[in-house]
Amino acid sequence: MKILVLGAGVIGTTSAYYLAKAGHEVVVVDRQPGPGLETSFANAGGVCPSFAGPWAAPGMPLKVMRWLFARHAPVKFRPRLDPHQWRWMTAFLRNCSARRFADNKSRMQRIAHYSKACLIALREETGIAYDHGTGGVLQIFRNDEECEGGERSARVLEAFGVPHRIVSADEARLIEPALAASAISLAGGLHLPADETGNCHLFTSKLAELSQQRGVAFRFDTRIERLAVEGGKLDGVVTNQGVIRADAAVVALASDAPFLLRPISIDVPIYPVKGYSVTLPIDSVATAPRSSIMDEHTKVMITRLGNRIRAAGIAEIAGYDRSFTPGQCRSVLGTVEDLFPSAADHAGAEYWSGLRPMTPDGPPYLGRTRIANLFLNVGHGSNGWTQACGCGRIIADLVSARQPDIDLAGFGLDRG
Repeated sequence: MKILVLGAGVIGTTSAYYLAKAGHEVVVVDRQPGPGLETSFANAGGVCPSFAGPWAAPGMPLKVMRWLFARHAPVKFRPRLDPHQWRWMTAFLRNCSARRFADNKSRMQRIAHYSKACLIALREETGIAYDHGTGGVLQIFRNDEECEGGERSARVLEAFGVPHRIVSADEARLIEPALAASAISLAGGLHLPADETGNCHLFTSKLAELSQQRGVAFRFDTRIERLAVEGGKLDGVVTNQGVIRADAAVVALASDAPFLLRPISIDVPIYPVKGYSVTLPIDSVATAPRSSIMDEHTKVMITRLGNRIRAAGIAEIAGYDRSFTPGQCRSVLGTVEDLFPSAADHAGAEYWSGLRPMTPDGPPYLGRTRIANLFLNVGHGSNGWTQACGCGRIIADLVSARQPDIDLAGFGLDRG
């Protein structure tokens, strides 16, 4: 069959790769001049199934209220006269119960660990290289309250069978020796040895090349305007370059998916949550991190990507403004300066901001719609890089009328 994939980020590109591998003729459409140039471009770099879980959690509403009055808060809410923002916030708060958190965490863990297995298999099959590392992630705590939170996280990880270890401050410095140069006082940490790191944009670009070798056509600089539906079936995709027709289509348009789907009465409660990142060339290998550090205090993740350091954080609920705020980037950079003061060349810093396509409950929307030949692979939030390969393979299975390897309950439009 001829399949259209709408969106050339990491989600759309992995979908295209697995669809081509399944024997389909695939065309990818994207408004950008190349793959992975929006949400996938400069994220934190972590492939972290251990962290996969909903932001909507017990206690989160109180934390957000407290952060509203903090200058360098990890979460920032900018109210808009936008009913979709308020609807999303209401649904988010409703999902902060213990029962909903447990259900959503279980779904996200299921797909995240499956996806990591798919990524490893793809890497072994193709030899793809993307500044990846297998050194795990170290979450660090600066006070007793954060350590107690780490203990609670460890109990959840234990229930899901995720490899982990609570460590002391001294053990944390042994795991990541570059922390010895930090003036920050550590109280302890949580080591997640099975998690990985990698440059998402580099991976997406390399996988696009491999997909083209399999016959996938990429139509860049092409703006998707609307979906043409006739008799309960997708008839074509209208673009600024004309109508493109196919046997089926996969929507992988991140935060912009609702704009395309609402006119055909498909409602996906996805809203953008802006994040910021700073990428710096390494100035001193000896004082740079080996793998990845998650600073629980600032919610900033710092990752080694080849000869560069990437730091990313902040969750800004402020609509579709894609511009970066220098003050927010400096806040992220401040965490790098605190933890690894002599590791990077700050004069060469590159700043970026991007929109995470968040669902209010956490899991993505994955699978069929009421339009017979239209499929969704959207709403991955901050877990897109972690979930990409698994979701791409699942979409290929569904389009090919094959049974996916994992249970998809809780990923459809019919979930509560």
